[in-house]
Amino acid sequence: MKRHTGEKPFSCNICDFRFSFKSSLKTHMKIHTGEKPFSCYICEYSSIRKSDLLIHIRTHTGEKPFSCNICEYRCTTKSRFQTHLKIHTGEKPFSCNICDFRFSFKSSLKTHMKIHTGVKNLFV
Repeated sequence: MKRHTGEKPFSCNICDFRFSFKSSLKTHMKIHTGEKPFSCYICEYSSIRKSDLLIHIRTHTGEKPFSCNICEYRCTTKSRFQTHLKIHTGEKPFSCNICDFRFSFKSSLKTHMKIHTGVKNLFV
């Protein structure tokens, strides 16, 4: 229920981040201690979360368990897959607050905002 209500009773005493679950706070605290208990057996990568390590290992194995049933796209994470699906659904949840253009991806909105701010990309 905490997830649905937004209740966050657990707070970090170092940076004041708040969490719904004690386990999330415990994982967060590893950021401050530098502890990374999950290490890749192939390279030097290590992580504070086991799930991040499992996703990382896919870079070595080539495993891409998420595949699109509309096109040939395959990827290693559920979040990337959900982002990809917006291409097919036409969903555009990110909108410019200046000209009301809408975008499927947050990165596209960021790029678009340079039109309004006058910031030029120095790496082009």
